[in-house]
Amino acid sequence: MPKPVLGPERRTNPLIWCAAIICTLLTIAVIITGMIVFIGYMVIRPKVPQMSVVSAHLDKFSYDMASVLVVKVSIVIKAENDNSKARANFYETSYTLSFHGVKIAYLNADSFDVPSNKSIDLYYPVESSPIPLKPEEGEIAELFLRRGQVVFDIRGKTRTRWRVGILGSVKFWLHLNCQLKFPLNGTTIYPKCSTKSR
Repeated sequence: MPKPVLGPERRTNPLIWCAAIICTLLTIAVIITGMIVFIGYMVIRPKVPQMSVVSAHLDKFSYDMASVLVVKVSIVIKAENDNSKARANFYETSYTLSFHGVKIAYLNADSFDVPSNKSIDLYYPVESSPIPLKPEEGEIAELFLRRGQVVFDIRGKTRTRWRVGILGSVKFWLHLNCQLKFPLNGTTIYPKCSTKSR
């Protein structure tokens, strides 16, 4: 029986070996990094900081025959950091207080830090200058005065950043969209309203 004739032995190109070694090392590095991030997350349990409207008090809501509105209100917004091992930075904080589309005031804050497991209250005493209302806006103001309850809106956002151990820095936008329903008898309200993160 004749023996098969074998050709010359072919060797694998060294460049292919190098590419295979590099791919293997990268795969191992990705797996190890994923395990470190997962373990770090499970140990640290990071939580997104929050902003919430804690209390609000309507001191004055005046609408006269000249269709001019004057408002005086006090609002407390709380910045909370429930992370046990990271301090949070809040910045680009800007909210708008409005009455049915009529802007009453801008509630802004400079950049500030909140230590871990702490909170900071931001006090906003608002006193508007006289605001002329359109006829339809004036009708809404008169309707609220008859009902004995006034509704304001707070909308806006703030940005938060905090360092999560070896996981690095994490950033979120916190969006606030609240309705404040004030009785006209001077009662302080405690709305259950907080930010949503994106």
